[in-house]
Amino acid sequence: MRRHLDHGVTVALMLAAGVAGAQLTPGSVGSGSSPSTGTGSTPAPSTPGATPAPEAPDVGTPGSDAPTTVPGTGAQGGTRPTPRVGTGGRELPPSPPGIAPGSIEETPGSSQRGQAISPAPALEPSNEAEQVKEGVTGAPDSEEKPARRAPLTLAQLVARAREADSRVEEATAELRKFQALYQQARWAWFPKIEITVGAGGPTPEARNDGLGGPPTTEATYKGDLNFGRVGVTMFSTGNAVLPLYTFGKLTALEKAGAQGPVLGAALRERTRNEVGFQAAQAYFGYQLARNGLQQIEEVSKRLEDAGQRIERLLKEDSAQVSAVDSYKVRFFRQIVEARRAEALQGRQFALAAIGLLANVGPEDAVTVVEEDLELEEDVPVPSLEQALVRAEQSRPELTAVAAGIAAREQEVFIRERSYYPDLGLAGFYDVRFTTSATRQRTPFAFDPYNDRTGGVGLVMRGTFDIPIKDAQLEQARAELDKLRAQEKQIRAGIRLEVSKVHGELVAAWSRARAFGEAERSARRWVTAAFTAFDLGTGDTRDLVDAFTAYAQASGDKGKSWHDVRVGMAALARVTGAPLAPGE
Repeated sequence: MRRHLDHGVTVALMLAAGVAGAQLTPGSVGSGSSPSTGTGSTPAPSTPGATPAPEAPDVGTPGSDAPTTVPGTGAQGGTRPTPRVGTGGRELPPSPPGIAPGSIEETPGSSQRGQAISPAPALEPSNEAEQVKEGVTGAPDSEEKPARRAPLTLAQLVARAREADSRVEEATAELRKFQALYQQARWAWFPKIEITVGAGGPTPEARNDGLGGPPTTEATYKGDLNFGRVGVTMFSTGNAVLPLYTFGKLTALEKAGAQGPVLGAALRERTRNEVGFQAAQAYFGYQLARNGLQQIEEVSKRLEDAGQRIERLLKEDSAQVSAVDSYKVRFFRQIVEARRAEALQGRQFALAAIGLLANVGPEDAVTVVEEDLELEEDVPVPSLEQALVRAEQSRPELTAVAAGIAAREQEVFIRERSYYPDLGLAGFYDVRFTTSATRQRTPFAFDPYNDRTGGVGLVMRGTFDIPIKDAQLEQARAELDKLRAQEKQIRAGIRLEVSKVHGELVAAWSRARAFGEAERSARRWVTAAFTAFDLGTGDTRDLVDAFTAYAQASGDKGKSWHDVRVGMAALARVTGAPLAPGE
């Protein structure tokens, strides 16, 4: 007995590994993490995607020995287990009393439910208020409880995260900037009208016959301090050029600007996919932590039952056990309590992440639908070839880099045409009026005080800085070649990422099926061992070995189903395929 009870200590450590799956690592699937690239102006292949996870695969009904379908073979989709509502309470009740050996076949189903918030107590009305109240009949009851927020499902959480996350708001603002730049490019042909209006003084007197003749007043002559009757001068000038023909530069500028909104929308979708995937991670992390707490609760029950049995055998002076066995069981129970604290912390962290991603206020309680990670039926997983084709068609990074290449090509075209001049229609006017000067009526007289001129005409405008234009053209071509090389890297990175995530999902499916069968076998083993121990035909070695195997299989099963659900959400992200409602 003492020698074999040593194996029981490992059970709590195995359960801790299952509870640790509630950690939220963006981009991770199962035990690995998907590759990612920088988030500069050029989109990266591993853009986090937050589309709701596709229909999750299933492993068959627990307890049945029917064979299951291999993922990727096109099996029919299955239904999801009925969700339950939970609020993620902070504490678990103390361990209940030991259970009978025959109940080991029952699947643990206890769920944690939070406490509803009761409204604040109403103040007692004063005597005056009581008198007023007596005169009012049929007063409505004002003590209604506030409506409780409905628990969040996976689809609701993903949808709220894709719309309300601050990173999505930032990407939306960036899209608005690209749209404004496109409008600026569309209106580049609009003439730039420059108008100047001014007034000043004092202006000396300047009088003559209006035909350019000699001055008619003494103050008009220069060279003395006699300014005569001074006045003020007012003027307004303006000019504009309307482009008529630019050798295609304006058209190319508009085409380049049109790629801006496409690029901005793709980058925003990339951000939404990443945020939605993180929301799915938080959701399934919460479910894993909750299931881990249920498993720890069951382990506590089994330990308490085993401790009671050992104490009973010690009182009967049985040779099967000794006091050392009792010490080991107590040590094991303390280890389980420590793991319980870690599981509670993991669940609280998952709830905090859910509240952050769903943009829930700090004063609002976060409630999440309780859902079993295990699926009741198999869900078809697309083959690797199908996933690669879907990623080639739907990944927002590829859309963004294609838009960037199109814009760079137009930039190169503009640089090539910059050697040619621009043809346009120009117009101008100049109006001046001075109160102390005579307006000249002959066109041969210069009149800076009262001038009225204007006109339109064809103009040609260009520069001859050929070396500068050569350098700018080479820079544009280099940027285009750089972006095309990045496109190749992005496509290769996407293929690698899809292959990695798809392989991890298939492996997680295999582990989930294997651990499911192992748990069912271990459950039957434990039932038989407990029955034999009660009848006195079995020893503690079989009991401890069966109990250790059952605890390990239960923890590995929960972790593998968590990897399956997160893996399907990750596959939806890396393929860029949005999830259907309810997935």
